[in-house]
Amino acid sequence: MTTVLAIALSLVFLPLGLAKIAAAPVMRQAAAHLGMSTGLYRVVGAMEVTGVAGLLMGLTWTPLGVAAATGLALLMAAAAVVHLRHGDPPVRAVPAAVLALLAVTHAAAAIG
Repeated sequence: MTTVLAIALSLVFLPLGLAKIAAAPVMRQAAAHLGMSTGLYRVVGAMEVTGVAGLLMGLTWTPLGVAAATGLALLMAAAAVVHLRHGDPPVRAVPAAVLALLAVTHAAAAIG
């Protein structure tokens, strides 16, 4: 189960993180909507890509995978809060909340 979750989370976070780092137009628009600079959004993207690396390396060293999943869960919980604070309807925070829950599930499953 942990392998499937790590790969699934990686397949979600890697393209999103890379798009933020590259400052793709849709990501620049998202950053502006949330009141963030492109530079800060790139930092968020770098954290997502780093989390992916941790998840995948965590398949061979569990503590790293747990740490990466925990970090991604915290990042996504913060993202959900940011959406709500900026007046987005709750449905806009759901993807981040679901990813946070999946990351927590991965961490819990990895711990055993």
